[in-house]
Amino acid sequence: MLSWALIFLVLALIAGVLGFGGIAGASAGIAKILFVVFLIGLVISAVMRAASGRTP
Repeated sequence: MLSWALIFLVLALIAGVLGFGGIAGASAGIAKILFVVFLIGLVISAVMRAASGRTP
């Protein structure tokens, strides 16, 4: 999922440089949403791992 966020981020940067404001805005919005979802998944995973008592 992180790769999708990075793909949309790169797409937004390229579209922004080329002047496509609507596409850049939409891609940046999708990238932000995917990044937040990834961070929430990371936090949940870390908490579950700590709660189970496993060592890394």
